Amino acid sequence: MRIILYQLLLFHAFISFAQVDLSYYLPKGMTYNPEVSTPKEVIGFHPGEWHVGHDQLVYYMRSIANSSSRVIMEEFARTYENRPLVQLIITSEANHVQLEEIRSQHVLLSDPARSGSLNTESMPIVIWLGYSVHGNEASGANASLLTAYHLAAGQGAEIDELLENAVVIIDPSFNPDGLNRFSSWVNSHRSHVINPDPNDREYDEAWPGGRTNHYWFDLNRDWLPLAHPESRGRIQRFHDWKPNILTDHHEMGTNSTFFFQPGIPSRKYPWTPEKNVELTQKMATFHAKYLDEIGSLYYSRESYDDFYIGKGSTYPDINGSVGVLFEQASSRGHAQENPFGILTFPMAIRNHFTTSLSTLASGIAHRKEFLDFQREFYAESSELASQDRVKAYVFGSEKDPVRNYELLKVLTQHQIRVYDLKSSVTKNGKQYQPGSAYVVPLNQPQYRMVRGIFETRTSFNDSLFYDVSTWTFPLAYNLNYTSLEKEFNAGLLGEEVKEPRIASGKLIGQKGAYAYAIKPHGYYAFRAANRLLEQDVVVLYTNEVHSSDTHSFPRGTMIIPVGIQQEKRAAIESMIDRILEEDMVDVFALTTGLAKGGVDLGSRSHAIMELPKVAVLVEDGISAYEAGEVWHLFDQRLKMKVTLLPVSKVNGRVLARYNRIVIPNGNLSAIRESGKENLKTWVRDGGVIITWKNPGQWLSLGTISNVKYDSGSTDEKDKYKPYEDLDENRGAQVTGGAIFEAKVDLSHPLAYGLENDRIPLFRNHNLVMQKSSNEYANPLVYTSEPLLSGYVSEENLARIKNSPAVTVSTLGSGRIITFTDNPNFRAYWWGTNKLFMNALYYGKDISSGAGE
Repeated sequence: MRIILYQLLLFHAFISFAQVDLSYYLPKGMTYNPEVSTPKEVIGFHPGEWHVGHDQLVYYMRSIANSSSRVIMEEFARTYENRPLVQLIITSEANHVQLEEIRSQHVLLSDPARSGSLNTESMPIVIWLGYSVHGNEASGANASLLTAYHLAAGQGAEIDELLENAVVIIDPSFNPDGLNRFSSWVNSHRSHVINPDPNDREYDEAWPGGRTNHYWFDLNRDWLPLAHPESRGRIQRFHDWKPNILTDHHEMGTNSTFFFQPGIPSRKYPWTPEKNVELTQKMATFHAKYLDEIGSLYYSRESYDDFYIGKGSTYPDINGSVGVLFEQASSRGHAQENPFGILTFPMAIRNHFTTSLSTLASGIAHRKEFLDFQREFYAESSELASQDRVKAYVFGSEKDPVRNYELLKVLTQHQIRVYDLKSSVTKNGKQYQPGSAYVVPLNQPQYRMVRGIFETRTSFNDSLFYDVSTWTFPLAYNLNYTSLEKEFNAGLLGEEVKEPRIASGKLIGQKGAYAYAIKPHGYYAFRAANRLLEQDVVVLYTNEVHSSDTHSFPRGTMIIPVGIQQEKRAAIESMIDRILEEDMVDVFALTTGLAKGGVDLGSRSHAIMELPKVAVLVEDGISAYEAGEVWHLFDQRLKMKVTLLPVSKVNGRVLARYNRIVIPNGNLSAIRESGKENLKTWVRDGGVIITWKNPGQWLSLGTISNVKYDSGSTDEKDKYKPYEDLDENRGAQVTGGAIFEAKVDLSHPLAYGLENDRIPLFRNHNLVMQKSSNEYANPLVYTSEPLLSGYVSEENLARIKNSPAVTVSTLGSGRIITFTDNPNFRAYWWGTNKLFMNALYYGKDISSGAGE
């Protein structure tokens, strides 16, 4: 009987593919302009028959723009793989004539000083339909073909009214590189006789899969950090238009149905107004009605939250818009079995197209309410600021202009007003000086965004989070910062920083020097050193303080002794010019090796820097996210060659090519006993492993490192709990993302260049190290009150207190540096990048007496 049922379901899948055409998707009774090409007429197949590639998608959107006076196409950015990010702007011909006036009037709704005079009675609503930020959640991007055709070619009073009262922005692919990677996979493995067996290769993407962008980042977490060109371009467009509604079309597990927000009420971000939730609920009635009409199953008030403001469906909520998340059960190919039968790709596309239409309908039905909400959202900012005891935030680093500059860029891209500090401020023992510090007042239209980026929060309405529970940016950048309350006055505000700029480094002294020195504080100091090392220039670094007549040089200062390599002087000084221009660090010309204080330049305490030859383990169970973060750091920031080495190759004889191995979080079961022995031999011979989280445990269990971990077990054998509390109780023990404070031994090589003896660390796991038996092996230790911001259970917080944040192990001539936490999280933890880079360049020379 089961076989017969399977055959019937399979037959149904074949039928749905054989009969798929536009009539399967489009509203009944609608007529379409024959002069506007259908998708099949341009790309050769109906949506759902094959997965559209990004080039085909853009080709069709360009065709639509060329054939319909309702449509224009605009490119706003390029991906790392040089694919265009495009949008269609669709509205009536009359609106297109005055499109710039409509846009500029609409944006004024976010300006409390001018919005009061605007008449929203006849103002068009702006609706942004966004698809497939995860490339392997492709039904959204494929649905955009239908949405574009429907709006460009549809005829009749209903669509005329829609386009007269709305400007519709279609963003057909949030993630072109991931979409193309996925479509190539599923199309190249598609059988002409569709096989919905979940075990088929079509449904089992090769690592890293198509979810992510070129560097394997989840772009749906990057709306706030803006680490990538896709996000930076999109945020610029967002603020150019300030849409009233933004949709974010996703997919979820195959065995699900369809989800639309509002989601779980208790898990919204606290600065999201209740009116936003009310409007989302009004939209939900339209989604339900439209999905009922086509017989689709769905749910709405479960599973998903609206807390992290760096997601596509939540960022709009904190910017006067309404973001809406849609999640469709994924066929992850062309058809897959699920508990309801066989889920075909056309079914998934139809649900996303249908909720695109329901979004438009709800926006038109409540047009004025959405527009008025946007105006009120920003008008409330001044009142909220007046009620807030915090009046401003001040931040800055005197020693590293790069981290200042990078945070300034993020703030201004989010339309946050930030000012040069005009006069010095001292608070909590930290002094902030003009020229290296900045002020962000809360009394501004982006009050809620300022709060969202700068505040710390340790109290929550719910203990369950879909993503991180905190993201305080100045902590991530490891910048001194503080809130200003009564200390704030308008006299602290200097010039507004509208376009952040960073000055080149300076040569302190004259060329022709005895030696040159680069202090270790600058973010790109190691990039500067690497330029020299790649050209076989001898570079030392100091392990003791060195002082000249005019300057003091801390531990970790990089010294380029020219006297012992005179034949390279011209090349060295040419490279120094480039370092000043591109690496933004000062270079000091030294006229003598004799110290005024501390050790001389020829001291035996100094070490010779080694050019890192780096392999980053990938594939075979490694987290693509965390491997991608390392790859991005090396490739985009340090400009260093790096080998992405499949884990299984550790079992062979390839390790001798490298002197550093980075093992991101993941499962190392692909390494056999021979691979373990290869690693041991490689470390004994002088190699350095840098790792964190689960691989740290694996190295310990494999007797490669000597790190010990807390078991985390608690004695609850006599406790009984109700079944209904299972998910909530287990979820409450998850540390999804919180920020903790560690104390730092500033004399240790891993801490060279840090400005303070405290550093914020990001943690999204529950592994806890035990204190080493060697008292010198834990140079970073969580403080006794470590929680700075975010959610952690009381049980896990107790385990973290006073535990090591890093352990250094020795094996022969090599070192294993094991962090508890990922130092490169999502490419915006600029502060802990420093720990990683110190481990990379200085880890080899850590004394064997300071290793476990």
